[in-house]
Amino acid sequence: MTVYTHVTVGSNDLPRARAFYDRVLAPLGLKRLADLGDNGSIWGVDSPAFFVLRPANGQPATVGNGVTLSFAAPSRAAIDTCHAAALADGGRDEGAPGPRNWAPNAYAAYFRDLDGNKIAAYGFQGA
Repeated sequence: MTVYTHVTVGSNDLPRARAFYDRVLAPLGLKRLADLGDNGSIWGVDSPAFFVLRPANGQPATVGNGVTLSFAAPSRAAIDTCHAAALADGGRDEGAPGPRNWAPNAYAAYFRDLDGNKIAAYGFQGA
């Protein structure tokens, strides 16, 4: 059973966010599915899963303290590539790719996007 229909983060610069997420999410198998004009864009595999939007209330997008959005990754190489793309495109490192000891075979990387949202790529593949 899928728990979420989609997840949304806000952005104050949609053109930059679109370019950033096109490159960062590609290694994870996600592609941009739709643009919503000046309101945002949607990424996913076969259906909408991740939205980047201008806040509906017209106020600037802000970051949730303690919030992390984590994407499932098909391999450790995909996690490494996603993290490298994020840093190359202006994201900030929040945890280099590597094993995470809380679960067997857990491997992850963390970064902040261009608006400061904390993002992770996670997988549970063997070494």
